[in-house]
Amino acid sequence: MRIACGIEYDGAGFSGWQRQDRARSVQAEVEAALSRVADQNVRVFCAGRTDAGVHASWQVVHFDTTAARSGRSWVLGGNANLPDEVRLLWTRQVDDGFHARFSARARSYRYVILNRQVRSALLRHHVAWDHRPMDETRMQAGARYLVGEHDFSSFRAVACQAKSPLRTVRWISVKRSGDYLYLDIEANAFLHHMVRNIAGVLMAVGRGEREPEWVRDVLDQRDRTQGGVTASAGGLYLVGVRYPDNYLIGASGVLPCYG
Repeated sequence: MRIACGIEYDGAGFSGWQRQDRARSVQAEVEAALSRVADQNVRVFCAGRTDAGVHASWQVVHFDTTAARSGRSWVLGGNANLPDEVRLLWTRQVDDGFHARFSARARSYRYVILNRQVRSALLRHHVAWDHRPMDETRMQAGARYLVGEHDFSSFRAVACQAKSPLRTVRWISVKRSGDYLYLDIEANAFLHHMVRNIAGVLMAVGRGEREPEWVRDVLDQRDRTQGGVTASAGGLYLVGVRYPDNYLIGASGVLPCYG
């Protein structure tokens, strides 16, 4: 049978989602925990691989197994064998046509920026920080150029292995709550470092170093060297994965909100 799972994790202590030799990964921890519950080797496939230090409130995975367990058993047994930074939220049986990655129609991320003079002691691994004042209205004005289908070569990592740089951003918003800025974005899929590179460009606009129209210029140049700084990983959260309605899988998890 094929089982889908929802997972949340604090990525600060991991080298990323993907299993790696001699490095701690979320995937390896999840597979080890589920394998103990199933009493057989389990391999999981995720909706979106997150980088080192990136968090998730709504990662979706699937795995195949011949072990008959209730949903409650998968969740309780899995969590009993997981480190404190990782938790299974739910499981449900799905048909063999479901794939956590390829069945997904959209993914959404939230990027959190603490914008004040002093860095946070409590959230140092969970928000980006910039002491320079930023104007969220300027950032939103620049962000509107990213909506729609575009070649996002200027916003992809040099090492990105995606076959095509074309992606469709369905919506993007930048809002402030006290000292915190929230960048929310949904797209059909994302390139490696795409959200963090977008955040870096918009932060420069917010600080007044560039005009909002610069975002359009960076996009049109299709050249990563024109895209500015890659924002830090700690402020990034995978918060939603959208599937066709027939799978009965919710679209999003808890949004990190600090102010």
